[in-house]
Parts: sequence; structure tokens; C-alpha cells
Amino acid sequence: MTLDRWHPLNDVPAFPAARYASVADRIGRILKTRNDVLLIQSEAVVALEAVAASLARPGLKAVNIVTSLYGGWFGNWLRRGGADVVSLAAEPARPIELDAVEAALNAHPDVSVLALVHAESASGIRNPLEEIATLARARGIVTVVDAVASVGGHALNVDELGIDIAVIGPQKALAGPAGLSAISVSPAAWELISRQGGPRDSILSLIDQRAWLDTGRGVLPGTTAPLEFFALEAALDRVEAEGVDQIVARHVRAARATRAALAALGAELWVDSTKASNLVTTAGLPAGADMTALLAVAPRVMELSAGIGPGAERLVRLNHTGRRARFDSVLGNVIAFGMGLRRLGFKADIAAAVDAIALHYGD
Repeated sequence: MTLDRWHPLNDVPAFPAARYASVADRIGRILKTRNDVLLIQSEAVVALEAVAASLARPGLKAVNIVTSLYGGWFGNWLRRGGADVVSLAAEPARPIELDAVEAALNAHPDVSVLALVHAESASGIRNPLEEIATLARARGIVTVVDAVASVGGHALNVDELGIDIAVIGPQKALAGPAGLSAISVSPAAWELISRQGGPRDSILSLIDQRAWLDTGRGVLPGTTAPLEFFALEAALDRVEAEGVDQIVARHVRAARATRAALAALGAELWVDSTKASNLVTTAGLPAGADMTALLAVAPRVMELSAGIGPGAERLVRLNHTGRRARFDSVLGNVIAFGMGLRRLGFKADIAAAVDAIALHYGD
């Protein structure tokens, strides 16, 4: 093997520094925000930990809504930094109830931060972000929203909702690369982050990351990962060509068609449409059905998988995220699920399910 053999991934050109700020601005437009946008060169879990580390310190009190493992991790990161954390856990694999959030805020009037995940791909649920943001805004509480599994799949207007910190990754509904993430930060959030006691000289320090903003977005915060940035630009080109509102509408259509088809199939929907994610639809297995057996006999070319985390063990996830939010994927997922059920000896009205999908894609 010769050392000079050509390969398309060798000698990748550097990502132009002049386009770094443009990428941040383009993400800001997707989020519909004028807040600062920071780019984080990692998958979004690192961005989430950076937010927690930058906010947490003794004297800060937070309500942390837990509807998944990620919510639990966020609370642990806040506690690690010395914050007083009120954990508000939903029923396993269920969305949080608004009454519970209001009760927690009323019981803890000294709370300054509220954190939640908008939508959960692990269980196919969606938390009532709009209503929760209204409660927090009325009390002057800084909101932190994990929107990784919702941006592009659900309406998300950061400024209109008053979201102070939104963390996104482009790899789901936006169909971009997984190695980059972004954080929008409001002035109120910067005020909390800038208080004495936050981390410095750390990849988890948003104050350190803000140096890029303080220099007029001229000096890059580290060496860019060119492959990831070129891939993100390509994804943003496609997002802008279609339009983020149209991408959301495409996910809404896919979710509605999937839910209607599952009902016609005879499956048990895990949550109703007002509490469901637009990226992943979940259905419960019939009594006596085995998840491993179902996934083994269902056609493997489609996007069927088991739920993740406590309470989701008997949930089947039908994935219609990103480029999959279209007619053929929706149709294939539902038929594959129906075929798997039939092969295990359970009833499944596949014809009725197909008719239900056709009603949503009949134009």
C-alpha cells in the first residue's frame, strides 16, 4: 500500500473562518432567535453538559424536569456544580403534567432555572413546552430547553416563547451531521452564567466560548472540524431550500399519518397526539408479544426499534425523523409492524392501515 494513494477524505481543506459566523446566524434563523448562538464541536450531549456546568454553582436553585435519561443527567450535572436541584420526574416514559410543573414552581419561589427536554425520541413523547415556558417567563425564571429531538420536527420559536437557552443538534429532523451542536443564549442566561464561580479554562465553559463573541466573532474558538462543518452547511442549504416551517409540516403529516394508521391497524398508541413527538411514534406491544421476536420477524429494511429507558421496554418506535418523514417511510414502517404482528400470530389490519395513510397523503 502506497502512502500517497488518493482518498477523498485525505487532505480535507480547512473550513473558511469567514463562514463560521454565517453558520451560527443560519442556525439562529432556524431557531427564530436574535440571541447569541454558540457552535459546539461535539454531539449535543456535550453542549448540554456545558450548559449545566456553566450555570451550576452554590446558591443557584433549579427545577429539573425528568422525562428521560438525558433529563436525569442534566440534574446530576447541576448538582455536581453545587446547585440545589428540585427533580420533577414524570411517570416512566410519559410527558410531564403541567399541573405538576406549576405546583413545583409555586412551592419553590426562589427557583432561578427551569430545565426540560422538549421531545423524547426514546419514548415518542412531547412535553408541553409552550405552557411551561409561559409559567417560567411569568416568574422571571431562566429556561433551558433540550431541543435536539424537536428542532425541525416541532414549531420552535425561541424568542416568541422566551426560551433563554436552547440546545440543538442537527442530526435528527434537520438531517445533518451528529458531530456538531449549537446553543442559543439570552441576555438573562448570560447574566446567570457570568456570575462568580462558574468554570473557566474548560471546554464546558460557555464564558470561555463567549470569547469568540467578545472579539466580534473573528477569532475562532479552536480549530474547526472541516468535514463536520461542510456537512452542516450542506444540511443547512437543504433546510433553507425547503424552509423550516415546511420541514415541521412534513413531520406533522408523517406523525399524523402514522398515528392514524396504527389506530386502523389495531395497535395501541402510547400517547395521544397532543402529547406525542412528531419524529417518532410509539405503540405498545400486544399482551403476550415479545419485542425481540417481533423485531426479528418484521422486515428489517424499515425503521422499527424498541423504546429506550424505564417504562419504554414494551414500546415499538416507528421512526419518521428527518428525510424519513415522507410517504414511503411511513407506509413501510406501518406495514413492517403489521407484518411482524401477523407473523407472531396477532391480528393486524394492514389494509385499513394503508387506507389511513392514503387519506393523509392523498394529494
